[in-house]
Amino acid sequence: MAKEEEARKHLVVVKPFSLEDEKDSEHAALNVIRRIFSLLKDVRPGSDLTDFTQLPPQLNQPRSQLQVYGEMIYSFGGQDLLGECSRRVLPIERLKSVVTWNISKLRPIIFGLAPYNPILGETHHVSNGHINVLCEQVSHHPPVSALHATHEKENIDLTWVQYFTPRFRGSYVEVEAKGKRVLKLLTRKETYEMEQPKLIMRFLPAAGGHWAGKIKIKCPETDLEAELHLNSGSFMERLRGNDNRSIKGKISESSSGNKLYDIFGHWDRTVMATNMKTNEVDVIYNAKDNISELKPPIVKNQQEIMESESAMVWSELSEGILKKDWERAKKAKKAVEEKQRLSSKLREAAGESWVSKHFLVVKDGKDWDCSPLQPMVPRAPLIITEPH
Repeated sequence: MAKEEEARKHLVVVKPFSLEDEKDSEHAALNVIRRIFSLLKDVRPGSDLTDFTQLPPQLNQPRSQLQVYGEMIYSFGGQDLLGECSRRVLPIERLKSVVTWNISKLRPIIFGLAPYNPILGETHHVSNGHINVLCEQVSHHPPVSALHATHEKENIDLTWVQYFTPRFRGSYVEVEAKGKRVLKLLTRKETYEMEQPKLIMRFLPAAGGHWAGKIKIKCPETDLEAELHLNSGSFMERLRGNDNRSIKGKISESSSGNKLYDIFGHWDRTVMATNMKTNEVDVIYNAKDNISELKPPIVKNQQEIMESESAMVWSELSEGILKKDWERAKKAKKAVEEKQRLSSKLREAAGESWVSKHFLVVKDGKDWDCSPLQPMVPRAPLIITEPH
């Protein structure tokens, strides 16, 4: 019993943000907007907000940014769309599956509430079925996250490097995500390079957050590529009849430019693909089946959980936020930040550099690259379902 109490005390894992939860976030609340504007009152339009650290706990989600990244891979309902990418026989069907899986990573945005900025060396390790995911924060200034995921059954390897530049644009904040995303279907000897969409947090005329921009997916081995365009939610787009969840795109042969499929729909509802030869239309993605009623990870093995695990690092702050105990949350956030500053000072005094435990990190100017140190991600002590 005491052991269970200890686990609850030191580990807080919240439920992933599901499709049906969005209505609860629509309190986009006037007081939230007022608070955001008060924080941004001295910030000039066009300014880089990367080092903007004045966020109070009332504007935080009870989860780390690492958990947000990890959820895109390990949190899903219904079919294992990642595994499906390799199960398909024809190259064109595999690319369609990679497109579908990429769309499934788009999740509704909680307006006005930001996840925690991970501390240096923080990790998040979760398994769901045959999928094992490991994230690590490999830089704090600027914030850079690395992710490695492997699919044991289908022999799939996924590596992400994620860093971003948020800019204040007056009536909205634009977050441009950078970094390499590579999906390898090892059995098929295929590599898929993927671009990332932008995130727009709009204050006026109507408050809300949504994905925008272009996602390009390319496979050199099969000479196939896909290009998806996410509506920006701008005034001009609304005039054209597009809402901020619409998605349009195509699948083509890279060398000839020959269009094979037309893609259209809404990423929070359904997305269709039209075969340009036969005019047949297939539903390739259904959001309700894939991002509804998502479950949080549960503790499978308390002893194997790393001290650097996000759910442990931020447990006190998360409990304060969940209980709306803002004084406790404020103290907890300050304690984590002060501990990180102290660690940094001690390393500096000792003449030591921080080294990632799970990735080889290479910085080239403003660009970052990370390679996993291990070929496979091990089973995690936090799980959603067991493999079967």
